[in-house]
Amino acid sequence: MSANFSDPGTGQRATPIVVLSRHIAAEIIKPMILGITLLVVVFTGYSLAIKLSEAAQGEIPVSIVARLIGLNSLIAMEVLLPTALYLSIIAALSRMYRDSEMTAMNSAGYSEGRVIRTVVILTLGIATLVGAISLFARPWAYRQSYQIEADARSEFDIRKIEPGHFIELQDAKYVLFARGVDRQKGILQEIFLQTDSGDNNRVQVIYARQAVMPPPGPDGQRNFEFRNGYSYLLDSDGTRDTTLKFKQLIIPIPGIERDTSYRRKAESTHNLSRSTATKDIAEYQWRLSTPLATLVLALLAVPLSRSAPRQSRHTSFILAIAIYIGLFILTSVARNWVADGDVPADPGIWWVYALPLLLFVGLLIVPRLRWRG
Repeated sequence: MSANFSDPGTGQRATPIVVLSRHIAAEIIKPMILGITLLVVVFTGYSLAIKLSEAAQGEIPVSIVARLIGLNSLIAMEVLLPTALYLSIIAALSRMYRDSEMTAMNSAGYSEGRVIRTVVILTLGIATLVGAISLFARPWAYRQSYQIEADARSEFDIRKIEPGHFIELQDAKYVLFARGVDRQKGILQEIFLQTDSGDNNRVQVIYARQAVMPPPGPDGQRNFEFRNGYSYLLDSDGTRDTTLKFKQLIIPIPGIERDTSYRRKAESTHNLSRSTATKDIAEYQWRLSTPLATLVLALLAVPLSRSAPRQSRHTSFILAIAIYIGLFILTSVARNWVADGDVPADPGIWWVYALPLLLFVGLLIVPRLRWRG
């Protein structure tokens, strides 16, 4: 008798090698989908906690939180995708080793070399996606994120202030505290404001029963309007302190200048490729290296997945995670060395990936671990 394998899509006969390759690919993809979902959920929850905290303090409106989290998640995908793939290969292949599936496949002529070939074909598509994210989507997401946050902070709304918390505005030029907030009327109650008086030796402190922030004028000027309170000018040596009681006091709030500083994470890959600055070179090489890192991790995962039948599943994962952390630390160190000018652009960060490739080759040729076929 002979087994008849057919392609579900075309109805044509498929060889056992093709069937086994598809089986391995499917076994890797299933945990990968679950893994990337869990990683995104964890990352989103972490980002949500940070952004909601900023929204609670009135730094950003709640309406933009979802957009910022979406952009941050897109940025993180260049790391989350390779991580999920690496762990999925370890999980799928080590299970097949423990259940003796690999032994049966080896007996059918499906060698470890064919497993590596299947993993490489699967990884090339994912590495291409990671490269596209790193080279194009990531800098775009950073530009959008910086712009959204800058616009949000320039449109400060006192209705979003969380009562009972100190809030720093405009890089700590203003420190604001309100005991209560009437969100419907936009009125702060029992308010305290500390600001620079313009004199290096004097600080202005204002206390008022109420405060409002009227809409900006035609020129865009914004003001704090305080009602029924006291203004104190405090001298550093205490000799020129003054106190003013008022029914109404208006304090101009200088507009926030648009941030035009250079941010390499948001810079286009094309511009970085022409830069001679060491920090730009480090960022450029990092973007180029992400597809290579994806492929190297996937290759390394194949021999690391070897395990004896009924061996504990934790053994492979502990070693794999240790190697992953080591590679991540080495890459970060190499990137900092290039950014600081301690290592030239050639070899840059590329030497780091020679180490896991050497480990991969070493694991393949170790006689006691080598898989027959």
